[in-house]
Amino acid sequence: MRVAAVGDLHVVPGSAHRLRPVYQRAALVADLLLLAGDLTNRGDPESAAELCAVVGNLDLPVVAVLGNHDHDTGVGDQVAAMLGAVGAIVLDGTATTVETPGGQVGVAGVKGFAQGHAASDPPGADEAYQLRDALAALDTDLRIALTHYAPVADTLTGEDPAIHRYLGSSLLGAAIDGALAGDAPADSPAGADQPGSHESAGSQESASSWWAYAGTGAAAARTEGGRRAGNAATLPRLGVRPEPHLAAGRRRAAAAARPTREPATALAVHGHAHHGQEMGRTPGGTPVRNVARPVIVAPFAVYRLPGAARIG
Repeated sequence: MRVAAVGDLHVVPGSAHRLRPVYQRAALVADLLLLAGDLTNRGDPESAAELCAVVGNLDLPVVAVLGNHDHDTGVGDQVAAMLGAVGAIVLDGTATTVETPGGQVGVAGVKGFAQGHAASDPPGADEAYQLRDALAALDTDLRIALTHYAPVADTLTGEDPAIHRYLGSSLLGAAIDGALAGDAPADSPAGADQPGSHESAGSQESASSWWAYAGTGAAAARTEGGRRAGNAATLPRLGVRPEPHLAAGRRRAAAAARPTREPATALAVHGHAHHGQEMGRTPGGTPVRNVARPVIVAPFAVYRLPGAARIG
């Protein structure tokens, strides 16, 4: 299967006449087009209409998530609805199964969130649990995780380390690997009606261990031996140990965290990191591709699945 992907288009009014022919060509070289957020420059209805003129009703399936800039004016829901009206599937903690000429593929997507690898719950952390559960719900041989924010530190190489914490979170990477234990925070929208805790029983992860998960695990996975070892049996079962003031209203997990499925995600795609690098890998071995347009230096990149080799 050939998957085209791009993020950070930052479409503004007046650009459709130039961009539409470029994206019409996607159907000639790919079976599916993924859009990884920041599709408009400021999330206003005029820019959204221009975006729809660029990617609407193409001759291949289009699956998207919104980015932070698509919410700048507070009408992100309207932007998503406008995209849906022209045939795109917009994911927000949800998943979809798509039939393509190259076969069936499942895509789960969230915008994602930032705050790097902190040990306490960052704002929006419930999205990691939504992503995990959406991936697990897919009944397809090929699964893709689509986010705007970065799920690993690998693809942030080239960005100023001082801003890495604003570009993504390793909780997203753990969700992709099926290594995120427990339930979403009870005081978050995703976790409000769910029993259980964010915290694995006996979990003692610190901020430094989150960095280790995203860094050394990914480095090991680049070797063939690391990839063989990077499965659910050897990965740390990640949960977030809340700070005392965050623990109120959350019930601790039972003696063992609920099991999560073995990772079966063929590709993780994100944007947001304009000065990062294209290729990375989760600790569990899932290929990660930063498809921010300034990074791929093309209207879109094309990857062949399985394997995630870039072919265009």
